[in-house]
Amino acid sequence: MKTICFYFQIHQPFRLKRYRFFDIGHDHYYYDDFSNEDIIRGIAGRTYLPANAMMLDLIKEYKGKFKICFSISGIALEQLEIYVPEAIDGFKELAKTGCVEFLAETYDHSLASLKDPEEFKLQVKAHAEKIGLLFGQKPKVFRNTELIYSDEIAHLVHELGYKAMVIEGAKHVLGWKSPNYLYTSASCPKLNLLVRNMKFSDDISFKFSNYAWNEYPLVSEKLVNWVASTPETEQLINIWMNYEVLGSLQPAETGIFDFFRYIPRYALDKGIGFSLPSEVTNVLKPVSELIVPYPCSWAGEEKDISPWMGNILQQEAVSKLYGIAERVRLTSDRRIRQDWNYLQSSDHFNFMSTKLFPGPSVYSPYENAYEAFNNYMNVLSDFIGRVEEQFPSTIENEELNALLTTILNQEKEIKRLKEELGASKKEKKPAAKTETPKTKTAEAKAPAEKKRKK
Repeated sequence: MKTICFYFQIHQPFRLKRYRFFDIGHDHYYYDDFSNEDIIRGIAGRTYLPANAMMLDLIKEYKGKFKICFSISGIALEQLEIYVPEAIDGFKELAKTGCVEFLAETYDHSLASLKDPEEFKLQVKAHAEKIGLLFGQKPKVFRNTELIYSDEIAHLVHELGYKAMVIEGAKHVLGWKSPNYLYTSASCPKLNLLVRNMKFSDDISFKFSNYAWNEYPLVSEKLVNWVASTPETEQLINIWMNYEVLGSLQPAETGIFDFFRYIPRYALDKGIGFSLPSEVTNVLKPVSELIVPYPCSWAGEEKDISPWMGNILQQEAVSKLYGIAERVRLTSDRRIRQDWNYLQSSDHFNFMSTKLFPGPSVYSPYENAYEAFNNYMNVLSDFIGRVEEQFPSTIENEELNALLTTILNQEKEIKRLKEELGASKKEKKPAAKTETPKTKTAEAKAPAEKKRKK
């Protein structure tokens, strides 16, 4: 029986305000609150709220036979909690149905898997805790930032306890193989790989409203017929996209909501079901392994990491940021840790991309890549200065670690000695005298006094 696995990504960064060189050392707040609120509220109104309501209706209408999964970055969840809490309530309602799965990912939607394994592990754990806190689920399947994957990353993911990971069905990864099977990692055979079907996913995401497309219009029945026409042995169809496709990237007037609304009807009529990623890995067996020595992603034509680290501007910014990672992890300053999270979002580096030179990315708030780089580096310079105030760069990381370990051990020893002192004082304290002995003593003295008087 064929099954469709629907997956939606949700992420929005905390965008930076215009931060001048002369602000360095004076202004430690970096974010464009007005823009961030305006964007997240706009997307929620067009996409998250109506799409969540539709998905909930479909799950109820088809009595749990329709299933979907989400990957929501921790930073996006924070913004929704601040600006659109009703969207969080919508995701909670979906979670209660048992037909919705939340995937694990990096909390900051960062590039840590490429630059700092320790930071990567910390972020994945923080994200899993956030998902558990909000939706009562423990993520079982991992999804990396922008589907970035390599054999090396596979090891990191498996070490964190995940048995499956979702990746892009890039041509240079699959070769002649079909994306419609379950695979394993060549470097880590115990890690299962679910592969995105690029054709079906991109046809919906980018061509749905394109009048020049030879398959226009794309209707629910046509998509289901495409799925049904795949070879009988190909049982798994992974259709993954940004959640913003519903209502934002493809506006409601294009018919995108009606398109999704009728997919379950046509699919179930043809005997095609819907599955969650964790269910797929429990039912299907891997047919082969995939070798990916160099990182791939789901972005651009090349499906590599060049959208974030393809030019010297991006490489310099990423290098400077992760160059202070160890020192940031040593600090207990809440504001520094929060800024560290927000500055790691991959979007900041994507805005510096020159692949679309001379114009910027359609999602970029900057006029060009150089403006994005200058603004980010000004912010980063101030941030590095704040970190170095606590941990000067003249002290080596090893020395800092040793000093902090000594201080921590001293604090533990002081606490232990205080506890011992408190316990010894309780032992030495004399027992309180009861009233009964006092009374008896007084009564015994009274006859003796009377005898003396006589």
